[in-house]
Amino acid sequence: MQLPVQSQSTLYAEGWEAEAGPDDLLEIARAADRAGFDYLAGCDHVGIPRRLAAAMSTVWYDPVATLAFLAAATPRVRLLSHVAIVGLRHPLLVAKQYATLDHLSGGRLILGVGAGHVQEEFEALGVDFHRRGVVLDESIDALRAALGPDEFPEHHGKLYDFEGLGQRPRPAQDPVPVWVGGSSPAAVRRAALKGDGWLPQGDPRDRLPAQIARIRELRERAGVQGPFTVGAIAEPLYVGTPRWEVGRRTLTGGPQRLAESLRAYRAMGVHQIQVRFRSRSRDELTDQIAAFGAEVAPEL
Repeated sequence: MQLPVQSQSTLYAEGWEAEAGPDDLLEIARAADRAGFDYLAGCDHVGIPRRLAAAMSTVWYDPVATLAFLAAATPRVRLLSHVAIVGLRHPLLVAKQYATLDHLSGGRLILGVGAGHVQEEFEALGVDFHRRGVVLDESIDALRAALGPDEFPEHHGKLYDFEGLGQRPRPAQDPVPVWVGGSSPAAVRRAALKGDGWLPQGDPRDRLPAQIARIRELRERAGVQGPFTVGAIAEPLYVGTPRWEVGRRTLTGGPQRLAESLRAYRAMGVHQIQVRFRSRSRDELTDQIAAFGAEVAPEL
């Protein structure tokens, strides 16, 4: 699941999140860890321009700091950046941050990467917004080298060139999985050819089969082999019968009903689903997480 509180876009944030903070994040992370969730995810924005602040809000916790904070409080659950806008930073800086996170967490990092969409962020940091796809493509290659096993990583590209600079600690994992986010044709192609997994951005169910088929076609045509994780973001969920208005798109009902609906993703070729629960308080959310883990997940 994507963590609440750490990003508060009006598209999905609940009212109670506005007053929430570190203690709430800890309790939610611990609840998800106990319930058997596979990963917790955090977003990445450096700054939100005034023109977007009303819709996106300016609450966006730093993903490295947030996931490291939660790593110390959870023994098992994995830690996903969904997604890190890695093109805003030099690959050696990104590698230093995320290698340390993987080391400190005992190998629980999943590095989710994306191109970004807020032009003012790029301009403020001196990065060409209109070349962000090209930058991301090479950034992934550079990060593969910089997050590998070598103490002195080496990469020679058009945008980044480094060697002879030692970085320790090395990641606990070898390799660190890289999942690529986004649903544009360019993002899907990037995921298929450069990633270990794909994180779609809001694709409804009826679009997923064609996107998944495209990824398979691209990988087969390019001769890309190895494991590949296809993701999906499920509709909002509420375990049980809500006694308040949860929205028409929200999937509600008992464990069997929810599981039957969610199993349709597996039939499409999806390997992992990201869920978000409707809630009016932290306690209601942690209750929902516990109920899903105990009653719905075993049916999946």
